[in-house]
Amino acid sequence: MNIGLPEIIVILVIVMLLFGPSQLPKLARGLGEAMKEFRKASSEMERGAEENPENTEKSEDKA
Repeated sequence: MNIGLPEIIVILVIVMLLFGPSQLPKLARGLGEAMKEFRKASSEMERGAEENPENTEKSEDKA
């Protein structure tokens, strides 16, 4: 399922109508911070898996 430019425009218009133009910067800032934290946690997990490969193998065996 691909989202194209027309769909993104419709979603942005709906969000603008729901939240109003004054709330959009706050909403975008919160979304950006959430993405930043997710990437940070993801890279920390990858780094931990590279440093301790025996821990990841054991957890995969349990699943």
